[in-house]
Amino acid sequence: MTIRVLIADDQALMRAGFRALIEYAPDLEVAGEAGTGRAALEIARQTRPDVVLMDIRMPDLDGLAATKLITADEDLAEVRVLILTTFEIDEYVFQALRAGASGFLGKGAEPAELLAAIRTVARGDALLSAAATRSLIARFLAHPDHGRPADPRRLALLTEREREVLILVAAGLSNDEIAEHLVVSPATAKTHVNRAMTKLGARDRAQLVVAAYESGLVQPSRP
Repeated sequence: MTIRVLIADDQALMRAGFRALIEYAPDLEVAGEAGTGRAALEIARQTRPDVVLMDIRMPDLDGLAATKLITADEDLAEVRVLILTTFEIDEYVFQALRAGASGFLGKGAEPAELLAAIRTVARGDALLSAAATRSLIARFLAHPDHGRPADPRRLALLTEREREVLILVAAGLSNDEIAEHLVVSPATAKTHVNRAMTKLGARDRAQLVVAAYESGLVQPSRP
């Protein structure tokens, strides 16, 4: 199955580099290019890509706002957004995840890392750069002005086992690692993860991490 990718970056040279890399991979293809966030939204609606490779800083409509609009569009429910970031501003990462992004990757990543990241996000079964993501989310949430207060009522929808699984997902564990930790089969672990996603309205594991922090189930550590 070919993964169709929309490239959204305001720098033509960057887009050309991403295009060359993506088209070189036998299982990936470029669905379109956009130089602004608004163009990314419109082209996503036209082409329905599997993954949008989204830069944060773009004119007209920035990548965060474009991500929020894409993930809020019911007609684009199957579209995943991979945010490109320089890690210069940590809160961008959490804002991106809260906006509905499925993961993020530094622009300094190796070509093979980018291709793997696109495939991972397309599957919707893992959060990218788990250790870095946890650190950045925790650091941002530890700030007194991080945004919405924790809402433990969200957890009322989950069973005790699903809460336990949610904690492990927020810790960056894969389904196989969760299965080993809980002494269950990987299929059972995946079922628990999927049920937690459904009950919390999460698009993917990235959104489960956000839910774990926002519900207060996982407490951010001070840097």
